[in-house]
Amino acid sequence: MSKTLAAAIGGAAGALAFMALLIFLLWFCRFLCRNLSRTSETTSSSIQTMRNVTTELSLREAGRFELDELTQATNGFTSKSLIGEGKFGEVYKGLLQDGMLVAIKKRPGSPTQEFINEIRYQSSIHHRNIVTLLGYCQENNMQFLVYEYIHNGSVSSHLYGDGGKGPGQKLEFRHRLMISLGAAKGLAHLHSLSPLLIHKDFKTTNVLADENFTAKIADSGLCTLLDTEDAGSSSRMVADEILLAPEVQEFRRFSDKSDVYAFGVFLLELVTGREASEPSPSCSDQTLLEWMRNNVDYTDLSVAVIDERLGSSYTEEGMEELIRLTAPCLEVSSERRPEMSYVVTELKRILDREVSLTTLMGEEGTPTVTLGSQLFKAIQ
Repeated sequence: MSKTLAAAIGGAAGALAFMALLIFLLWFCRFLCRNLSRTSETTSSSIQTMRNVTTELSLREAGRFELDELTQATNGFTSKSLIGEGKFGEVYKGLLQDGMLVAIKKRPGSPTQEFINEIRYQSSIHHRNIVTLLGYCQENNMQFLVYEYIHNGSVSSHLYGDGGKGPGQKLEFRHRLMISLGAAKGLAHLHSLSPLLIHKDFKTTNVLADENFTAKIADSGLCTLLDTEDAGSSSRMVADEILLAPEVQEFRRFSDKSDVYAFGVFLLELVTGREASEPSPSCSDQTLLEWMRNNVDYTDLSVAVIDERLGSSYTEEGMEELIRLTAPCLEVSSERRPEMSYVVTELKRILDREVSLTTLMGEEGTPTVTLGSQLFKAIQ
């Protein structure tokens, strides 16, 4: 009797175990089917994240160049490869092994981690109107910066010729508006970063223009990269002192508004075709910049101020509006200067209006426009 009971109990327990296993398998299959698509999406997302991380790490590592690579790119940093000299040091044109043209800046300097950290930050800034910093090198107590190479040179060379010698090239009014709009967009982007990046050395020599008159700002953040002693001892800084915003001259206080002031100087040189530090046309005791800043009512302005190479390539309305935009950028008080985002909006409006008022005629597309011979006579 006890054996029969034990067998019955054993059989019942086995049946219950089998049923429990069957129920678990059914539930598991249902759970698996229900979450299959979700699991697939999660797996795909994880793979993509891993790819992004891998790509980011690769890009960071790609920012470091070997000295041998840069030496080969410049044929040993020969004089034939030397294309200029700036705050950071000598600038060479180089050709990398992958066929990419680059501009390489070189100066003596001990290797530091701070230098690398700043380069990594600045090389992460990508914008159509900013020259891209590709990477760096620190070897043999030398520091190198590697930038993309812009073929057509600086706005300064277009206005004044190479090295300030010669008349430079003719830039029509619309081309100058296009360049100024691109440069304004580049500065506005720097000011939109968090934390914002102040250029500190914006001028015609640091604005490059390609064959389509697309402006690219060079040396963005270079003054931040250089220590205060380096930047302050530069002979170029002393030479450009008069062009700096008043608060920078007096207190060395840089801000986004000091960049706006520098942009006003830039616009003034585009309009006049002359360096802002030159004597004014009516008073030899004043620079062109001081004269412009002291005549914000335009009562003394005349067509003589405008670059004669512009000829008839501008409309009276367009030139008047551009100069009216230049004046507030040169305000002595930084609080009264506009934001770069406002300048971008206004330049775009002026350019669009200028294009709409200009009718292209002739085989060479010579613009026929309202002449500016009476410009400013009616302005009060």
